[in-house]
Formats: sequence, C-alpha cells, structure tokens
Amino acid sequence: MKEPQLLYELLYAYEERFPEKDMLHAKIKGQWLGIKSTEVRKQVEQLAVAFMEMGMSGKDMKPESQDKIAIIANNRPEWIITDFAIQLTGATVVPIYPSITPAEWEYILNESEIQILFVSDKMIYKKICLIKDNVPSLKHIYCYDPIEGVPMWNTLLKPVTTEQLQRLEELKVKIKKEHLVTIIYTSGTTGNPKGVMLSHNNIMSNVRDCMEVFDFCTANENVLSFLPLNHIFERTVMNIYINKGVSIYFAEGMETIGPDLRDVKPVVFTTVPRLLEKVYEKIDQKGSELTGFKRSIFDWSVNLASRFEINKSRGLFYNLQLMIADKLVYKKWREAVGGNIKAIVTGSAACQVRLLRLFTAAKIVVMEGYGLTETSPVISVNRYWEDRRGFGTVGPPIQNIQVKLGDDGEIMCKGDNVMMGYYRHPELDAEVIKDGWLCTGDIGEFKDGKFLKITDRKKEIFKISGGKYIAPLPIESKMKESNFIEQIMVVGANEKFAGALIVPAKEKIKEYFAKMNMVLDASVDITTDKDVLRLIRTELDKFNKFFAAHEQVKKFQIVPNEWTIDGGELTATLKLKRKKIMEKYGHLVERIYA
Repeated sequence: MKEPQLLYELLYAYEERFPEKDMLHAKIKGQWLGIKSTEVRKQVEQLAVAFMEMGMSGKDMKPESQDKIAIIANNRPEWIITDFAIQLTGATVVPIYPSITPAEWEYILNESEIQILFVSDKMIYKKICLIKDNVPSLKHIYCYDPIEGVPMWNTLLKPVTTEQLQRLEELKVKIKKEHLVTIIYTSGTTGNPKGVMLSHNNIMSNVRDCMEVFDFCTANENVLSFLPLNHIFERTVMNIYINKGVSIYFAEGMETIGPDLRDVKPVVFTTVPRLLEKVYEKIDQKGSELTGFKRSIFDWSVNLASRFEINKSRGLFYNLQLMIADKLVYKKWREAVGGNIKAIVTGSAACQVRLLRLFTAAKIVVMEGYGLTETSPVISVNRYWEDRRGFGTVGPPIQNIQVKLGDDGEIMCKGDNVMMGYYRHPELDAEVIKDGWLCTGDIGEFKDGKFLKITDRKKEIFKISGGKYIAPLPIESKMKESNFIEQIMVVGANEKFAGALIVPAKEKIKEYFAKMNMVLDASVDITTDKDVLRLIRTELDKFNKFFAAHEQVKKFQIVPNEWTIDGGELTATLKLKRKKIMEKYGHLVERIYA
C-alpha cells in the first residue's frame, strides 16, 4: 500500500499489516476487551454509510460547506471509530472538551453548525439538554453509553451493500490532502474559543515528522491513552500509534490511571506536567508512609536523583549509588507506572526540572515537547536518546519544519503543519501568520544552538512601575518545585514589586507540621495562619535567589481553594486563566499592594 496521505488511510494501512491484531482496547465490566483492526474498519465503514444516508458529506469540500459532526466524550474505541467514519464522508470532525462549560459548548456548536452530536454518558447529555434547544442546526444526538430515550451509536451500524460502499467510495475520491479534516477549538485563556482549521496534510505531515521521535516503540508493544482526544496533542499521537501498529488501550478515567498502567504495562504514554506531578506525589506519599531505615533510604534516593545530570557523568561513586538506589527504590517507581515504561511524553505547559531529574534518574525517560493547536501540534520535542535531550528545554525542532526567533525572541514556525486558519474568523489569521510564518506568542531561545527553551508567554510578560519587565512563567515553574506550593500566579503589573497568589499544598504542610509535633486541623484558617505563612515565606526565599532582585516575589497571599477547570481558573489544558484569577481574587492582590 502507498504511504498514507489522508488520516483515514492510516486505518487501512494498519489493517493491511495486522488484520487479526487487537487494535483498540477498553475495560468493560472489569475486563479488557480488544477490537481487531478488521472489525474496526468494518464498523468505521458501516458508520460512514449511515452518515452518508443521513446526507452528511464534504459537499464542495470548502470549509464553510462541509457538514460538521461533533464528539463530546472520554477516550474510548468508539471515539476513534466515529472520527474515521466522519472522515470517510468528507464531513468535518469537531471534537469538544467534555470539561468546558455548557455556554462554551453552545458557542462552538452554533458557530460550527453541528448537525450530529455524539456524547459519551448521562452526565454530558444532561448538560447538553441545557443548551440543545439553542442550537438550531442540531438534528441528531447519539450516545456511547446507554441513556434512556437517547439512541445508541451502534444503532447506526448496519450491514452495508456493495452499492452503498461504491457511493461512499465516490465521496472519498473527492477528498484531497489539502482539505479540512477537523476544527479544534482552543480553550483559550481569554475570550471565546477559536476554531483552528486543520487539513489532512497538516496533521499527516506532523505524524510523519514525529515517527522518528517514537523510534523506541515497536509494533508488538502496548500504549495507554488518557489525555483527552479532543486535544490535538493526543489526537496526533494517536495517529502516530496507529501508524506504528501498536496495541492501544484507553484508560477508564483519570482516577483509574494507576491500576490501568499496572494492567496494560505500556511502553509509553502522553501526559501534561500537572498529571506527572500527581504521579510523583503518589510515589512521594508512599515514601512518607515509611519509617525508620526504609524512610531514610527513600529520602536518600530522592536526594540522589535530584542531583542527576543528563549527558554528564557525576563520577563512579555517584553511579554506584544510583545502581543501589535503583535496586532499592527506583525499581518500585517504574512498577508504579506499569513496570515496562520506556518514556513519558509531556507537553502543554512547562515541566519542573526537578521532576525531570527524578524520573530520568529512575530510568523513566521524560520527553518534554512543545507546540500549538495551530501547528498540529508538534514544533519541537526532546528525543528518547540522551544526546538529544536537555533538561529545562523542549528539545530540538522536529524535521521538515523551520523555526526561528523574532527580534523580540518570539518563536516563529513555518511548515506543512501550520493550520489553514481560524474558522469563520479570517481577520484573526493576519494577527498570527506573517509572511508565511506562524507567530506562536511564546518567547524562547536556543540552548547550545539546538535545544529550544521557552522563557515565557509574550502576552503574560508585564512591567513593574520601576520600568523593568517580569516574565512570570519561569518564576512560577521554579517556585512549584517547593513541596508546599501547589499552584502559584505571579502578579505585579504596574506595581512596585512582584507578588504572588499561592495555593498551598495542604497535605504536605500537614505532614510537615506533624513531624514538628504541630497540628493543622480543619478549624485553622490556612490563609492567615502564622505558621503556614512563615513556611511559605521560607520556601519563597529559598527560590527567590535564582532570580534578579526585581523578579523576586516580595509579598504573597494564600488562596484557600485549588484552581480547577470547573472553578474557571484553568483552561481545559490546565493553563492558568490569569484574567479570571485576577477577577476572582482581585481583593487578595489589592492586599498585597495595600
């Protein structure tokens, strides 16, 4: 078979190579059940024919004309089958975050004029019921899990005739690689979501150019998927997995990732730094439950790992200590993520260098990468091999794309991976695409001439009243290395100095106080407690020394509750919504500068 040019051709290539292989897996009633590639292809074609009979197609293959079908669901085989089925008709796939608000759903469904919607469960359907009458284009809703009164997706799977397959083939031949395949709405830290139009060629070029990044992974191995498939990061990686021919397992949910990792024993999975932090927090929690000699060995191993350097030997004695720590401690860390893990790929936000050192020392390679929805998404990534990884960087650019820095340090990208434009908002295209270069809005630099390093978001840099600029991102990233700081946002635009809003790591603080024979009970106001404030102040002072005097956090206020997507403080990709946080906690910022 010729090399795939269109996304759905990856499915046919997989079936041709591995017709009897269980391609997609889900856990049903406690048992992992696999679907063979031949069955996946069969269901895809049956569903595509059903869409065709409902009038769905690419029409004249112009973005405005192509019919739109949306998916709001957790990761599961049905998601992939629906995605490929929509593609076969020439219609456009619009995946939507399950975690955003009904008001945002309503905006997206109306702007893209969704005609058919697939939802995974009763909770999502109940939220859809709040707004579905406000979406005049919406004709049909189907569910993946049984919901009373809602037709199941598999009611569309019926035997197809030769004549129907022939008509489907006539739709397929109209599809070219430059045609729109999906509209992905960015979560955005301000304003309404923007629909990023991506063609087959945008995503396929990124899949091809990232194949060498996954050269450590072979077709006879397993992978686990749990990052939302509606995010371009997981979607593109999913197509890489299919192109590799691996067995794909979908986690039951975020709360079951631990057991799922141990069941599936994947060689790789993708994540975001916040979830990687949670993985380590669980490891650390188990360590804190140890006593005596075992606790001493755990603490010694953590301290040893925190001094690990990449591409640089720390001497024979250090390496000998690493070997001992590996047998006693690090081996158990690997078992916690399945025991077979080769690499974890992380993106979306900066990962703490401390975490990178800890996992790398434990022989768990963390490949931090960088990209945007607008770039399909990968621009650069640290590779599996040690000479192509650099702590604190997002690695070398991938092949076949150009990356340069603007006069102000802004990262700019050019290549087949750059989007077609914003759906129904061509006026926004000119703001980000200049002379063929996509302006990312991120500020960066090249380390050692090859490793790209993100230093901040262009829009997030602010000036204090003394005239000096502050880039909050590296300060926040460094401060979060503290065990006692869960989340932090640096503030101070037009003020005399930098301040911070801090969400404390309550459990870690309780644990610390317990060692000091102090009790932090439920009645204590954590935002004003003198002992808590003193501890956080000590931590800030510890990390302030890494920054220039004007960048150091002089004063802070404690925020009582964790920032979440539901609370409106985080985007669906777990980035800070700074404007929202300022609106919600403006009174605390006022206290900092009172």
